[in-house]
Amino acid sequence: MPVKIPDELPARQTLESEGIIVMGETDAVRQDIRPLRIGLLNLMPDKVVTETQLARLLGATPLQIELTLVRISDHVSRNTSPDHMAAFYRPWSEVRPERFDGFIVTGAPVERLPFEDVSYWRELQDIFDWTQTHVHHCLTICWAAQAALYHFHGVPKRTLAQKAWGIFPHRNLDCGSPYLRGFSDTFPVPVSRWAEACNSVLKTVPGLQLLAASEETGPCLVDDPDRRMLHMFNHFEYDTGTLAKEFTRDGSEQIPSGYFPDDDPSQAPRNRWRSHAHLFFGNWINHIYQTTPFDTSAIGSQAVAA
Repeated sequence: MPVKIPDELPARQTLESEGIIVMGETDAVRQDIRPLRIGLLNLMPDKVVTETQLARLLGATPLQIELTLVRISDHVSRNTSPDHMAAFYRPWSEVRPERFDGFIVTGAPVERLPFEDVSYWRELQDIFDWTQTHVHHCLTICWAAQAALYHFHGVPKRTLAQKAWGIFPHRNLDCGSPYLRGFSDTFPVPVSRWAEACNSVLKTVPGLQLLAASEETGPCLVDDPDRRMLHMFNHFEYDTGTLAKEFTRDGSEQIPSGYFPDDDPSQAPRNRWRSHAHLFFGNWINHIYQTTPFDTSAIGSQAVAA
């Protein structure tokens, strides 16, 4: 089944060229089914790239997905045109009364700042609390995963002396998890961050379940079932060339580990994580479909106290 996105969204042409089925509002209403409502709070600077990456993975799942693009209410994006933001994004203050089957919060390039120094930290805290009453299941990515664990459980982040960067093998620590169904015992995941959740504290929090980890870069995937949240510290959504663009943009002397063939930036990288990325997002969507209430007004009714 397709993902429903606005007709003029730049991601649409890219996805259609890749053979992913997308659907407009007119076609969607003809189908007598309730699509899954997925919200995307996009905190990344290049919002067009990130929304395309995530729409690609959501659109490959077998269910109809209605994707709503959300932004921080009072934060002005400096890297995406105002016209794009006005046309396709809704401020959280506007969508706040609504309910979503799933909600994704992306990372942001603010990892080396204390959480409280991030300009939109207070609103993000409100959004995290709102997911407990208006969202059936929430997926956080990279910095947002660190932020959610700090907000709900007081898990601090630790700034790294050197960027964790590249494609790293990860161990499947819970083959019975619905999110890792069909996963290999080890699998590659793109990593790109300057900080990590403090693992020694993470291990002491009751109820959290570590699902995947890397010997080189630590925890990757943490389940918080009591809050119906899944935290991914890394970047399954990355395109083949994303790390190469970061390497060129930053002018870094640190070559991303395991990414370029023979660690030679002149050679084109090869995507070794695409299949697991699709499997991961497919598993997440399937788990939502199997457990979300049909009556959207009941979404969030099983939330724990914040």
